[in-house]
Amino acid sequence: QESVEIDHAAGPFSVTVDANFQFRAEAQADWMTFDRIEGNKVWFTAEENGYTTPRDAQIKFVDVNDRYYYKNTVVTQKGDPNPVTTLSMVDKNATDETKALYANLWKLAEDGFMFGHHDDLWYGRYWYNEPGMSDTKSVCGDYPGVFSVDFAEIMDNRYQNDANNIRRRVIIEAYDRGEVITACCHLNNPHTGGDSWDNSSNEVVRSILTEGHATRTKYLEWLDRCADFANNLQGSDGKLIPIILRPYHEHTQTWSWWSSKCTTEEEFISFWRFTVEYLRDTKGVRNFIYAISPQMDEDYKGGAKDRLTFRWPGDEYVDFIGMDCYHYSWKQAFKSNLDAMSELSLEKSKPCGVTETGPEGFDWTDYWTNHILESALNQRVSMIVMWRNKYVGSNESDRHFYSVYPGHPSEDDFREMYDHPSTFFSKDLPDMYTMPEGYEVK
Repeated sequence: QESVEIDHAAGPFSVTVDANFQFRAEAQADWMTFDRIEGNKVWFTAEENGYTTPRDAQIKFVDVNDRYYYKNTVVTQKGDPNPVTTLSMVDKNATDETKALYANLWKLAEDGFMFGHHDDLWYGRYWYNEPGMSDTKSVCGDYPGVFSVDFAEIMDNRYQNDANNIRRRVIIEAYDRGEVITACCHLNNPHTGGDSWDNSSNEVVRSILTEGHATRTKYLEWLDRCADFANNLQGSDGKLIPIILRPYHEHTQTWSWWSSKCTTEEEFISFWRFTVEYLRDTKGVRNFIYAISPQMDEDYKGGAKDRLTFRWPGDEYVDFIGMDCYHYSWKQAFKSNLDAMSELSLEKSKPCGVTETGPEGFDWTDYWTNHILESALNQRVSMIVMWRNKYVGSNESDRHFYSVYPGHPSEDDFREMYDHPSTFFSKDLPDMYTMPEGYEVK
């Protein structure tokens, strides 16, 4: 036979060979292997073709007495009309909604990115704790697709505060609308009593990893509070709310007590794994997607992927590849890092996104279309999340804001970005908590 067409499924197939010489069969592709010869039929086994497109390969039938004499058969394996995309998560027992969110994070990136904003539902530049308010919505008429919060005051020695009631309320509101929630953790220093930025000691993580140490005991209580919050965080549908958790963010920097200044590579990796295993295995948290988020502020040329995987805890301990980008107006740095992150995401089959960005106090009129949108087009990035707009009341001299708000000179440009088909805000989102067709998460 000069050609054979086979089904996309894995299984045996045969080629009819009428020959008056002794031959050997050589499969010229790694997805099929020689099995046996029965009469004039030569049997092979093909692997499944999980793609929609067909694939071709040759089988060479070579005369064993004259290696220069051979005949070829072309094998065409059909594409899968209903391919299944399989993704893998850190928590194999995650809730159905958490697995569905994970699959949708991967799928949505094929069409564009979600816009996100830190603390957007809690406060804005000129308002504080007004239910339904949002600087984003006030400008474009819609909420962000991603709502970012901080879990630190849920966990550490500040946990007894009224703000946690607000935090819970706005998370539930975001989930009930179908939005995505991500959480960082600016935790106080459990060893010195300082804040997140207290990098005065290189003993903090080492102490947490030491059995019986007082700092470890304290830190486990902090993780217990995190687990208790997550295990009791339910939407109006009664289901646990999935959270993209970003512990120990910007670990590439030197500012924090978990940073590259205060830990060795071995200590940081062990600390990350210890945290995941404690929350997942000991506390039974089933609604976390674990995201790593190095800081990427420069154009690293050929070294961007190495920085993205700096102190990588292992594929089995990371779900989501994030990056915090404070590059201000250096557009090439942003673009090159998006390129590298998109490539790494495809290599590892893990969704990715910009977990923090924005130029503090900016007044550019075309920031959104020229900087964010233009850089993100044709990337495979599920989200771009801006850092917060601090509540300042009437204090206009305080320019701690990173996104748009009513009265900002980029309002019109922001609305233009909002209208672009590649951007996803709350009203644009598919059902992020239902498994999309053709996907499975293990």
